[in-house]
Amino acid sequence: MKWIGTTFLAGLVAIVPIAVTLYLIYWLAVAAETALGDPFRILLPQGWYWPGMGMGAGLLLVFLIGLLMKAWLVRRLYSWAEGLLYRIPLIRSVYGSMRDLFNLFSQPREQALHQTVVLSLGGMRLIGFITRQDISDLPAGLGTADDVIVFLPMSYNIGGYIVVVPRSAVQTIDMSVEDALRFALTAGIASIQGKQPHEKEELEKPGT
Repeated sequence: MKWIGTTFLAGLVAIVPIAVTLYLIYWLAVAAETALGDPFRILLPQGWYWPGMGMGAGLLLVFLIGLLMKAWLVRRLYSWAEGLLYRIPLIRSVYGSMRDLFNLFSQPREQALHQTVVLSLGGMRLIGFITRQDISDLPAGLGTADDVIVFLPMSYNIGGYIVVVPRSAVQTIDMSVEDALRFALTAGIASIQGKQPHEKEELEKPGT
């Protein structure tokens, strides 16, 4: 019975991540097709519509918006509209949180936001990410000029903790944000560079 349970669990581990990923892609494709496909059905003559036009239009729309955001005037209009959103209490909280979350992963790697560090706390070492190195604009008493703000992600959760610690308490490590997040969110089960721990051990055996 134990062998059956172990084999079944191994099958789940192999299938579930792939199934969830494929379902997410499928859901995004269906959502784009549903939202943008109807205008094609209405505007195009009968028989001209092909399944997938809505999804293709969604991809093209995102690309065109990215191109428009390179124009100075568009960026100014976007900033003005964003300022209006930040004046609405409930929308400000939701939009601001989502905006900050996407900014976390969209900024260049050389910026401080993308520094993976180890925080030494007592006898423990915690994986975190420096989000700010300059806290001079924060209220007095929250930190000093020698402090930094570190985000500590929680395992199997999208949350985490923000801590203000001395700069000397953190050490930069050679680990990408993607690898570090995957490692932290899975409680250390996932290995770096997408390899499973047992695969890494086999590669490191002498004579291989």
